[in-house]
Amino acid sequence: MLHIYLLRHGETFWNADGNRYCGATDIGLTEKGLEQAHLAAKLLKGIAFDAVYTSPLQRAHHTATIASGNHPGITVDQRLIEASFGEWEGKTRAEFIAENPKLWDAWAHEPDYARAGGTGETAVEIVTRVDDFFNEVLQKHPDGTVLVVAHNAVNRFYMAWKLGMPLKNYRQIVQENSSVTLFSLDPQGEFSLLKLNCRS
Repeated sequence: MLHIYLLRHGETFWNADGNRYCGATDIGLTEKGLEQAHLAAKLLKGIAFDAVYTSPLQRAHHTATIASGNHPGITVDQRLIEASFGEWEGKTRAEFIAENPKLWDAWAHEPDYARAGGTGETAVEIVTRVDDFFNEVLQKHPDGTVLVVAHNAVNRFYMAWKLGMPLKNYRQIVQENSSVTLFSLDPQGEFSLLKLNCRS
């Protein structure tokens, strides 16, 4: 059985500025974001990770370095990068809905094949790459314990899909900055959610 501790990165400057969509834009952590990463490190202290994986974006990589206690073998994987939100990146939801409400309506009701922000990814494209990543990790560490640090949308889309939820409902799963989620994958890839959005 593979056990995966899944984190969302700490707070970014755009998270703090009206929760602007970061997407694939490389935005750094605030002081609060750094504090959140250190709190996650305290929570994870004593867990012997066989591997640590992170998105290439600095907000995730910085969180992974701190939360893992400077684990010597952090692996960057492009498949963990946040969803591309196209024209929505750098804007708040209120701003981009006012600009083009039909674009948001399409994404909100059928993200499977609608492109986020008009030019970004579809939910099926996101789930496909993230599922490919976790299947590879399962092959490498079938009985291991790993830490994965990624992003709000990719984490929630993956969990929604593994739980059998319609992908349009991904926002019903809450994962706050640097909170810890724990799930397992059995040898057949069956998913069990053990803890969600934990800070203690």
